[in-house]
Amino acid sequence: MKPYEIEAAPGEPSLHEFSMDDYLDASVLWRDTPGVGLSDSDQPDAIAAFLARNPGLSFVARHGRALVGTVLCGHDGRRGHLYHVAVEPLYRRGGLARKLVQASLRALADAGIGKCHLMVYADNAPGQEFWRRVGAAERVELDLYSLAAGASAGGR
Repeated sequence: MKPYEIEAAPGEPSLHEFSMDDYLDASVLWRDTPGVGLSDSDQPDAIAAFLARNPGLSFVARHGRALVGTVLCGHDGRRGHLYHVAVEPLYRRGGLARKLVQASLRALADAGIGKCHLMVYADNAPGQEFWRRVGAAERVELDLYSLAAGASAGGR
């Protein structure tokens, strides 16, 4: 068992490090979960590169062979970032998402990363409620901007 894998009680989902063997099942969960935004960054090659750059930080929950939860986690050397925290509807409200997040936060702390950020769509009320319940602080003083890599950062 790896350091962040959690031994599950009989009949409960168990946590394991996310591997590319989990990708197909995870991508179905993400696609079917409202509030999870998908892009080209979620294609197999991009996820494989993400996992290779961030070993031991991302996790899945499995109940038997069924994948029932995910968290993708990475860091830039300064701050951690969580993506695609998703749990199958039948497994929600039982602490599974919290366990997935805790596993990633412990792994980040062991890597010397003291803070972790995440993004939630403004219209994702269930997601916002979850993050408040687990103690995440909403950062209302910030606005998020995006640029495409390779784009000209032109201006006036």
